[in-house]
Amino acid sequence: MSTIAQRLNSIKSTLPKGVELVAVSKFHPVEALQEAYDAGQRIFGESRVQELVEKIPALPADICWHFIGHLQTNKLKYLIGKVALIESVDSIRLLEMIDELSARQGVITRVLMQLHVAAEETKFGFTPYELIAWFAARKFESLKATHICGLMGMATNTDDIERISADFKTIADTRRKILEVAPDLRGFDVLSMGMSDDYRLAISEGSTHVRIGSAIFGQRVY
Repeated sequence: MSTIAQRLNSIKSTLPKGVELVAVSKFHPVEALQEAYDAGQRIFGESRVQELVEKIPALPADICWHFIGHLQTNKLKYLIGKVALIESVDSIRLLEMIDELSARQGVITRVLMQLHVAAEETKFGFTPYELIAWFAARKFESLKATHICGLMGMATNTDDIERISADFKTIADTRRKILEVAPDLRGFDVLSMGMSDDYRLAISEGSTHVRIGSAIFGQRVY
């Protein structure tokens, strides 16, 4: 068994039933992804469009690709119809462009709305207030070819466990509040939060998808 397979299975053994593992494979070579695939992994997360587009034809067709990075609108056309989930919708303009391109191509694109709760200014995303207000105004009803499946977010990059847990709790609470203001939402059940160092805390606060890279593949090769 390869090292990647051992790490992968070790992490999977810690995940409760119903929690999906997104193997964050950005900056890692196709060979490393193939090892993870051979060990049973099917969901992979990439954050650079060009890298993802190059990897898709080089790997098995039944992989579910998640795009997890900041997405520039001019690169969106390369992803529509190619990915199972865009986790990083961080603006209404991006959401509207996804919807427009998806409708044009005759596909339904599944997305997550990205929340910004961390202390770092560099993180992208909506504030909880912005998202709750948007759903309360039922703006989602104008979407023709996009299914909002839930929320994605990151905790503050800190050793303060209480702060990390509080960030995850805020993301989970935001999802609950959205369902309170729009109780007829269907399929709004994904909470993507938690990475290699903090995924256990994220799961304790209700995460359904954890995004783990270095704990599976080792340090990135830039």
